Amino acid sequence: MRKNAAQRLILRGGRVVDPSQNLDEAADIVIDDGHIAAVGPEAAAKTSKGIVIDLHGLIVTPGLIDMHVHLREPGFEYKETIRTGSEAACAGGFTAVASMANTDPVNDNRSVTEFILRKAAEAGLVRVHPVAAVTAGMKGESLTEFWDLKRGGAVALSDDGRPVKNSAVMRRALEYAASLKMTVISHCEDPDLSGDGVMNESFVSTDLGLPGIPAAAEEIMVARDILLARYTDTPVHIAHVSTAGSVELIREAKKKGVKVTAETAPHYFTLTQEVLKDYDTNAKVNPPLRGPKDVEAVKEGLRDGTIDVIASDHAPHAVTDKEVEFEYAANGIVGLETSLGLSLRLVAEGVLTLSQLVAKMSVVPAVILGIPGGTLRPGSPADLTVIDTNLTWRVDPTVFRSRGRNTPFAGWELTGKTVLTVMGGRITYRDPSRWE
Repeated sequence: MRKNAAQRLILRGGRVVDPSQNLDEAADIVIDDGHIAAVGPEAAAKTSKGIVIDLHGLIVTPGLIDMHVHLREPGFEYKETIRTGSEAACAGGFTAVASMANTDPVNDNRSVTEFILRKAAEAGLVRVHPVAAVTAGMKGESLTEFWDLKRGGAVALSDDGRPVKNSAVMRRALEYAASLKMTVISHCEDPDLSGDGVMNESFVSTDLGLPGIPAAAEEIMVARDILLARYTDTPVHIAHVSTAGSVELIREAKKKGVKVTAETAPHYFTLTQEVLKDYDTNAKVNPPLRGPKDVEAVKEGLRDGTIDVIASDHAPHAVTDKEVEFEYAANGIVGLETSLGLSLRLVAEGVLTLSQLVAKMSVVPAVILGIPGGTLRPGSPADLTVIDTNLTWRVDPTVFRSRGRNTPFAGWELTGKTVLTVMGGRITYRDPSRWE
């Protein structure tokens, strides 16, 4: 058998949770030639040959998909590479990720897109779907060649890290992307309002003596993009929602039939600005951590379906980017290896059911991006995640597979962890505490 070739796998007795089929039951899964061959209570009984793995007591879901990560390569390999990011992804239970365009050079042309795909194929651990820039150089001025980027393998478009400030440019982007059935992922921020702010504008920022970023800086651009999406009758996806006002704007827009979808990240429903009182640069992000009312609003948005997706916004940085004065520290939290554990807290709290969580971390991202995955239907690619929801573990950045160690969750005790990841019928990750 050639190296890394897909093998026939027989996964027995796990609880299969697949929202794409309204499936939540104990079942066997047979994987053959990289695809799902059969799913059902007696599926394994009809197959005599293959590698058998007993999954009794474990949860089996479609492979998790993170639609918002920063893999840093090309240009910032000292922070992360496509290989190390892929290793972190499969350890976190992800079989596919969408990589943002803010590399160096920016992914604003086909050659960079194809480079990313070649590197991902060399690593062979996770499906990397490049997100190309909306504008050349992410400068917000002229549109990139969307069609050529799509032919090169880009699945969506975003200047994430920077807003498309010019409304006329954003309008044209939405119209052009819609004609190609590509999603525009919007970083909603009014840079004039954000100014030189480094955290949420509040009593806490005043007390710390740090310049603040008002919630309105996000909400004004959310409102603008909703209006543009309504006017052009095209879809828009709002990235990393962090404020109560944004949640309400998106909720009302959906009620009116606007084609808007939205995501948030685990840090926006687990942390507040209070964690910055010791000037921890590992909790410095953009948009910034907000107040308790915003956290509760984000949770309610997840509960009622206003927020469609949970994405990590994985943003690895080197020590030299973070161990500086707060004002000069880079924004971002490394998240691929903690996203699932933190998100499972929503199930424990009763905010989401397990099936709803899987939908937000697998099924819906696949639909929004228009990519394969998010299902265990027979014939589909054999991408799946096996989770031990009873496994308690402590977050230890020193053992992360990512090059980034910049997490405010170090030392946190989480319950629920990926123990096995399968991509294309190949096992890409085994938790060493569970499997020898």
